Order: sequence, then C-alpha cells, then structure tokens
Amino acid sequence: MVYIQLLWSFFQIGLFSIGGGYAAMPLIQHQVVELHQWLTMNQFADIMTIAEMTPGPIAINSATFVGMQIAGISGAIVATLGCVLPSCVIVTALAWFYSRWRELPVMQGILKGVRPAVVAMIASAGLSLLLLSFYGQSAWPESWGSVNGISVCLFAAALLALRRWKVNPIGVMLSAGAAGVILYSVF
Repeated sequence: MVYIQLLWSFFQIGLFSIGGGYAAMPLIQHQVVELHQWLTMNQFADIMTIAEMTPGPIAINSATFVGMQIAGISGAIVATLGCVLPSCVIVTALAWFYSRWRELPVMQGILKGVRPAVVAMIASAGLSLLLLSFYGQSAWPESWGSVNGISVCLFAAALLALRRWKVNPIGVMLSAGAAGVILYSVF
C-alpha cells in the first residue's frame, strides 16, 4: 500500500511541479509532511537540504530520499519513477506541440501566464525554508523573540557574499555548512 501511495504522491508532484525543484518544494512538503505525515518538518528540511546539495534535479533527489526513508530502496525507485513519469510524457507532448504551433499567439499567452505561478511557488518554498531556519517552524512566527541568531547571521553573510562580491554559490554553501558545524557545536 505504501508503494502505491508513494507512486501516486510523487506522480502528482511530478505532474504539477512546473518550474523545477524549488517550485516543487511546497507540493512535496504538502504530500510528505502534511497529508501523509511520513516526515516531520525538520526531517523534510534536512532531506531538502541534502537534495539541493547532491548532483541532479532537486525534485528527483527529494523523491529518491523520501522514498528511501519511507520504504527503503524499492520505495526510492517507486517514488523516483512516480516523479519522473509525468515529466517524460508531458515534455514529449509539449515538444511536439511547441514545434508544430510555436508561432501561435495562444501558445505565447500560455507560456506568459505560467510564469507568475512558477515565481509564486518558488517564493513560497523559499519563505517556508527561511522561516523554518530562523524560527524553527514553517508558519509565520507567533513570537519574534525566538529567532535563531546563528541562522540569521549565516543567511546574511551568504546573501552578502553572493550579491555584493559575486562569490561562487558552491563556495558559499560549503563555507556556510562548515561555519554552521562550528557555530552550532560551540553555541
């Protein structure tokens, strides 16, 4: 039964996650944390962090990691197939339609209409992870007094390094990870 649930959950995620892995995060969170309660929010954040750091698409990595956590290797395979299957079918169909009717105004209108939804989904995922990091919860905090100062400082330093000095993002992730290990073990 869990295999069918994994397949169906990640099939839905693969079907509706337009815009890539970051846009899929709220969908994955809804299925895995809220609907099926397979993982806690902290476990979800850990899996998403690992999925972002490992090579490959974030949605597929997270499907593999969640499936592995829930039902071992066979669960990882089922969840990954569920995530990939709709994309394969949809991309093949869209490539055919686009190559045939790319000049039509309705096709251009569809593409322009999807963009704001993708931006909103990515912003929602980013805000959830930011709130979880700063306050230990993904919902808007009740109290402003429980801010995680180390997370805020690491975020500010990473943002400054990325925006002002245009540092390589991989270096920023590695540095932030090392700084987090040191700071959280000391404090």
